[in-house]
Amino acid sequence: MATIKLEVITPSKKFYSGDVELVIARTLSGEEGFMAGHAWACKLLDVDALWIREAGQKEFRVAALAGGFIDVKDTIIIYTDAAEWQEDIDKQRALASKEAAERWMATEQKHDPNEIARAQIVIAKAISRMKVADSGKRR
Repeated sequence: MATIKLEVITPSKKFYSGDVELVIARTLSGEEGFMAGHAWACKLLDVDALWIREAGQKEFRVAALAGGFIDVKDTIIIYTDAAEWQEDIDKQRALASKEAAERWMATEQKHDPNEIARAQIVIAKAISRMKVADSGKRR
């Protein structure tokens, strides 16, 4: 199967770089797969899982992504605020983060809309991380 170079870049590091056969990510319009020869595209990514099938492998590597965007040309580059491999996710820390944000939102204080949006992002990221940590093999 043909391969394409994938890079996943966060503000602090290059999270991943390698040749892949298939990348599956959730865009704002739904889950999409990208392979060598794919039409050029630039799409926003939702907070969710990233599935990577490396060259010559049968199993996928799975990471949690904090949204961002994917740029598909002769290579695939994903820019995201944060990425974490499935096996590195601390589910208890993710759950604690989610619960703290939910408690904060439940208070009777009047919250700034920007603070509410940030809390919602924290909750979405925590849910995604827990889902990725619990996910099994992709079909």
